[in-house]
Amino acid sequence: MTNTVILAAKRGREPIKHLGPHELRDIGERVGFDGAALATASRLVAKVDSAAVQDGFDLYLHGFIVTDDGHWAVVQQGMNGDRRQARRYHWLSESLASFVDAPHAAIAGEPGGEIVNLADRRAESSRLGQLDLLAALGPDRIVWEVRRSTTATDAPKAAPTTQPLLPHLVMPSHHDVRPGDVNMRRLHATLAAAADAGPKDFAELLLTPGVGARTVRSLAMVAEIVHGAPYRFADPARFSMAHGGKDRHPFPVPIRVYDQTIRVLKTAIAHARLGREEELAALKRLDDQARRLEGRTAGPTFPQVLDQERRDSHANGGRSVFGWEPPPTCRSFG
Repeated sequence: MTNTVILAAKRGREPIKHLGPHELRDIGERVGFDGAALATASRLVAKVDSAAVQDGFDLYLHGFIVTDDGHWAVVQQGMNGDRRQARRYHWLSESLASFVDAPHAAIAGEPGGEIVNLADRRAESSRLGQLDLLAALGPDRIVWEVRRSTTATDAPKAAPTTQPLLPHLVMPSHHDVRPGDVNMRRLHATLAAAADAGPKDFAELLLTPGVGARTVRSLAMVAEIVHGAPYRFADPARFSMAHGGKDRHPFPVPIRVYDQTIRVLKTAIAHARLGREEELAALKRLDDQARRLEGRTAGPTFPQVLDQERRDSHANGGRSVFGWEPPPTCRSFG
């Protein structure tokens, strides 16, 4: 999915497909931001996640996104071929105080045991010590020091953090979405909240062609992600019920619903900037309603939900890497 999003962003900026350091500097001069600094940031971010963080994942994707006012975000992805797992690294310029002292906005991936992470805040003494060693003794002593610092007896003890825990998703090891991966109590509450609060809160939106009950259901799940708390993300597979997946798991992406969800969110954000926050408030009410209904509502089983989505897929503009979904009478699901 990360590859797909980055590729789509690049295609959306055609004819500019690939920007290197020289192109960033040239564009910076034309637009008015410091392109040279951005080029340096791009190289440094890649170097940190490939050299300072040695976690067994080799970088193969580097997405550097720049706004007109010079703010930037980086999404990098590494692959561990032996474990057949990927790890994603997120950077944001707004919250970045140092490139080498706890610089990441987030790192998404399965724990991999002890690693060498010189970008950890607790590694400051090691970084300073390495600079001193380099000046006094050369690189061979640095290699020895790094190896020594990662042994069980000399490993630094975890220090308490003053930062709150970020919301995180705990993903299952298998790819397909199974009934055991979904908290049905929360799914039923979301569906009920969309049916109950949706028409009331989104009356104006529902008058817009293309926005119907299915879009409101997706918005209810999006609302939980926006307003959720970390403990509510223990079953992230449930959120795939909003817009499916490009490989038809758990069902093909409903393009019409997907596009309408994006349009509603863009409209809500645009209106909020003008002081009109009705749509954003409606999203919050959808989430509040879903939480109130948890434990007091029931609904279809997981297979029944999937069956309905697949039967409606063609009508909702269902599409996957295999192409557009045909009418239900022309296909079967094994």
